Amino acid sequence: MSEKHAIDSPLKARVIALPESRQLDVLAALFERRQAKVIRVPLVSILDAADQVAIIRWLQSFINNPPDYLILLTGEGLRRLRSTAERMAMLESFVRALQQVKTVCRGPKPGRALNELGLKANIVAASPTTPGIIETLGSLPINGKRLAVQLYGEDPNLPLMDYLQTISLAELTVVAPYRYGDDSDTTAVIKLIESLAANTIDMIAFTSKPQIKRLVKVARDNDLLAALQAGLEQMLVAAVGPVVAQELQAHNLPVDVMPNQSYFMKPLVRSAELAFAEKTRS
Repeated sequence: MSEKHAIDSPLKARVIALPESRQLDVLAALFERRQAKVIRVPLVSILDAADQVAIIRWLQSFINNPPDYLILLTGEGLRRLRSTAERMAMLESFVRALQQVKTVCRGPKPGRALNELGLKANIVAASPTTPGIIETLGSLPINGKRLAVQLYGEDPNLPLMDYLQTISLAELTVVAPYRYGDDSDTTAVIKLIESLAANTIDMIAFTSKPQIKRLVKVARDNDLLAALQAGLEQMLVAAVGPVVAQELQAHNLPVDVMPNQSYFMKPLVRSAELAFAEKTRS
């Protein structure tokens, strides 16, 4: 990006709170190049599943008898499976098994994780949401087939599981290769909520559902839920995509900024620029 573009950015001098963890430096750099002031408050960390024995058993079963379809809900999940397979000297066998199945990706991120293994997604959901996956599955000949599902964290995804129970599948297996844990201590989260309520932050940008859940939980546990809601109402609230937006709406929290179609960090930042430009004009 040119220096002129950075100086001219509507994000210049705006205070942006980032609850991102895994790619915090990447997202912070995108905002800082546009001369925004970034507040880093990583709310969650991503960890391997606690029961690694169960993950290894799932991998062994997948390798020995690959299913007909593998539903990948996240790129992180496939990368965690890859990491475990590599530790157990099963990576080559895992990749060969993946080549034999039809992969159904919730969105582009699982597809990118497949690309890292030299593979391509066979099917991408109609939209990067659970309803999008369900809509896509409805058009596939999965009756009597064997399905495997890689979950989003430890979320059981009951809507998807309920839908799959209505289909006559030969077999359904699930795997949850990672989990979310707390990152910033509670004191730091409380300080963030107080800053939001004090109207000292221009925008907060959420990139995952667990970030929202942690923020709301800390607010509720410390009698700050009203302060959190009031704070978010007086600023811009950004969601990286529809899944995150739905989580905000489920807690009656606003969604002011979201990319139109590409649900990644760069489109999120561009959408924030457009939102602040519009705010300045009005």
